[in-house]
Parts: sequence; structure tokens; C-alpha cells
Amino acid sequence: MADALDPVLNDIDRDLDNSLERLFAWLRIPSISTDSAYAGHCREAARWLEGNLTALGFETSVEETSLHPVVLAHRPKPGAPHVLFYGHYDVQPVDPLDLWTTPPFEPRIDETGDSKKIVARGASDDKGQVMTFVEACRAHLAMNGDLPVGVTILIEGAEENGSQGLPEWVEANRERLKADVALVCDTGMWDRETPQITTSLRGLAYYEIKVTCADRDLHSGFFGGAAANPIHVLSRIIADLHDADGRVTLPGFYDGVREPPPELLEQWRSLGLTPEKFLGPIGLKQPAGERGRLPIELIQSRPACDVNGIIGGYTGEGTKTVIASQASAKVSFRLVDDQDPDQLSRTFEAFVRERVPADCSVEVICYKGSRAVALPYDMPQLAAAQAALAAEWGREAVAVGAGGSIPIVGDFKRLLGLDTLLIGFGLDDDRIHSPNEKYELTSFHKGTRSWARILSALAAA
Repeated sequence: MADALDPVLNDIDRDLDNSLERLFAWLRIPSISTDSAYAGHCREAARWLEGNLTALGFETSVEETSLHPVVLAHRPKPGAPHVLFYGHYDVQPVDPLDLWTTPPFEPRIDETGDSKKIVARGASDDKGQVMTFVEACRAHLAMNGDLPVGVTILIEGAEENGSQGLPEWVEANRERLKADVALVCDTGMWDRETPQITTSLRGLAYYEIKVTCADRDLHSGFFGGAAANPIHVLSRIIADLHDADGRVTLPGFYDGVREPPPELLEQWRSLGLTPEKFLGPIGLKQPAGERGRLPIELIQSRPACDVNGIIGGYTGEGTKTVIASQASAKVSFRLVDDQDPDQLSRTFEAFVRERVPADCSVEVICYKGSRAVALPYDMPQLAAAQAALAAEWGREAVAVGAGGSIPIVGDFKRLLGLDTLLIGFGLDDDRIHSPNEKYELTSFHKGTRSWARILSALAAA
């Protein structure tokens, strides 16, 4: 396999300038999905990619959703494994424009500092990342006339707008999206030299609590000490959500939560993510959450509960001696493993109602939730990808979870039955969603080489 791969890697090196020209052409299209004024540009970006993939020999189409179109491309390989690659061509708005050093849709190479950087809106999120995969396919086809595996490419145009319309489109096109594994390049490296595979994503459950006591705001001199105060009631509910060791107290909350294998826990420990390193840059020192857990556990493999906002009473300038009639809070839970957001909703509402006085009322509003997703630790494609990344970067690829949620990955599991390898080459300082977004030239170049290796490794796996 190495003999067949070497010409592909050499071609990627030789063709780097041309690869950048192709990426720059795509970056020049202002495909901002959240602003209807740019709808035509979103379609232009989809058409540009369609033409690019068609020229490589993919059977390609631009297909409608309820918002912006998706690009779907197929290149089957009978008898070989088949992968589904996902990314997005839409980008964030560029505001505030005056903070950009150069125009956001005029891509350039910035050579200041100790590295070369591609600077443009979408350079890292996600056009540059998508093109690492496309360019890897291009090199395989140029050198071998074929790809190591069958490939379906699905690139959407509304990820920055909540992937509006995509789950419905995926469900309606399940047969066309059949594959053995899904691949996503919209994540990052552990650090500048260490590749990373994101092996899990926490789920999400989000609620709003509204506690009402008296039928109007009350003078605290007349009623203080006798009338129920909804802020006090709400404060008790919030305080009771955690015990002294930082564990969530909802009955059955930890049902379905698994401990990582000892060898994986040891790998996480070896990464050296101490409380000081993780919390120091944000002005903190002591970890909250479950006592005795590593910081990396707390943010990616353990569930969490946080209060995201509290509203109640008088908050203006000066004093107002009032007992509010109503108080509210927004509460979110990050879920892991087999925790069920539907069961959590029932448990949480019962927990809240038990703590509200009989002559007061409470409304619990449940917003859409999502389950966590996680790769099997013994998944052969995971081992193959780790080996391929190690061969390119000279370091073992870190396998860690992410604390946030990417709903489409859950949709791939729910609708298509697919596990997803999340492999990206972005860095923490890429300034995604901010002015002067950048993507390291090394990330683009070695990212392309990495995907070329991964495609060959998946063929063997």
C-alpha cells in the first residue's frame, strides 16, 4: 500500500499551489447562509463545487432543501468499503467588517509570524477543511485513476443557520447515502503538532423554568417574610441540582453513563490538561463539577448541568423594595453515552414541581434535545484512521470527545445507522466566526496528505 500511496503524496506536494488557487476561487464566493441577501451566492458556491467534483469524475448534483441547496456527489467502487464525507460551504457573516485587516472574501497568504496562513472568511470553517478531502481525492485519481474506497460527498449550505432542511433531506434520501462510515472535517487538532479524532459528542437537553407566586409584584415592607418569593423558590431548585461533590442530584441521572476504558483514561491523563492549563487562560484555577475527575473528563465524557440565565425582580439602577411575582431560569444539560433526553425531561419536571409551594405555579418549557453520539472504542475504521494520522504527523492521534453537540452527526446515526469519524485540522486560534479567520497552510497541506492516507487505510480496514 505504501508504494501506491507515495505517488499520491508526492502529487499533493507538487500540486499545492494549484490546490490553493482552487480553494481561493471558492473562498471568493460570499456564501453567507444566515443573510437572505446572499442566497444567490450560496447557490453559486454550490454550483462551483458541483463543477469541481464533476470534473474529477464524480456523478454530481445540486439538490434543493427548505433553505440552501446541498451538493451530492457519488463515485462508487464495487467490492470496496464506502464512505460518506460531510462538510458545509456556507460561512458566517463577516461583521464587524472594520476589524478585518484585508477584505474577508479576498483570500491571501499571510506570512507574518512563525507560519504561513490562509486568511479569508471560510478558510477554516469549513471550505478549507472540505477542500483537504477533495484535493486528496484529486491526487488519488490523478495517480491511480481511481479512489481506494467508494465515496459519497454531501456538502450542505446551511450549517451556520442550524442546518435548516438538512435532516429532512437526509431522511428522504437514505438509500442514496448508504455507506460503511461517515467522515466529517469540521473539527480541530489537539495542538499544532498533534492530530485528533473526535470520538464522541455530548448531547443536549435545554429547559426554561417559570415560577409564579403572587398575582402581582408586592411591596416587600408589607409582604416580606409572609409571601412566597419566586426568586427564593427558583434559587432552591437551582441549588438542589448539585450535591457538595458536584454531582447532579436528579434521580437516575447517571443511568447509561459509562466509564472509559483504563487505557483511554491513561492516554487522557498523559495529555497534561491540568486545571491550571485549562482554566488559567479564563482567569480561574479550581475545577467545578464532579470532584475527583480530570478536567478532560468533565468537558467531554461526563454529563453536566448548567444554569444559563436567571431573570426576576428589579435589576435597574438604585433600589426598589419589591417581591417579584415571577422568576425564570434557563437550564441546560450536556448528555453522554446512553442518557435519554426524553426520560431526563420527565425526571427534571418532576424534580422542579416537587420544590414549588402548593399555592405557587411553575411552567417547565422543554426545547428540542439531542442524544450523545460516541464511536465504539474497538471500531476498525477508528484504528485505521489513527494509524494513518500517526504516519503523517509523526505523533499518535489523540482520541477524545467534544463537549459540544453537532446535530447532523446524531442524524447520521439515527437516520442512516452510521458512526462518524470527526477528523479536522483546524487550530484553536483560527478565529472562526471572527474577523481575520485563518487556516494554517500546514493544516491545509498536511490535512490533504492525511486524507489521502486515511482513504488508503480505510480500504484495508
